Amino acid sequence: MKVILRQDIPDLGEAGQTIDVKTGYGRNYLIPRNLAIAATKGNLRAIGEIDKQNQIRERKKLRDAEQVKIRMEKLSLTSEVLVGEEDKIFGSVTSQNVVDLLANEGFAVDKKDVNLEEPIKSLGVYTVPIKIEKDIVANVKLWVIRKA
Repeated sequence: MKVILRQDIPDLGEAGQTIDVKTGYGRNYLIPRNLAIAATKGNLRAIGEIDKQNQIRERKKLRDAEQVKIRMEKLSLTSEVLVGEEDKIFGSVTSQNVVDLLANEGFAVDKKDVNLEEPIKSLGVYTVPIKIEKDIVANVKLWVIRKA
């Protein structure tokens, strides 16, 4: 049975792809769960139109992400930390600290999108990569300074 996938399904295919599956799997699992539709001529035309709309939506999402990247790279974040002898930081600056600093600037970023290889444990200026979309990464400047 030929079906058109409506969603990405691991080990099976991507949305919009026409695949051959066993009749029982298609009728009893994929179609009732709205994961796929039967591959008829009318449905193939409709999926073509849906693909066009998805591509337009995806391009708009990438343009918006590029704008966010440009705005984010203009930022210069400052993290004030307590320091002991020989400028040794008490604790460290982590991904969550960077997320909080970005939230203060009006950017909603998830902690897992901040690509700190390891927590920052010394004073200085750092470039922190932040994943905005799949292939779009903003590099934000972070100043770690002594708390007055």
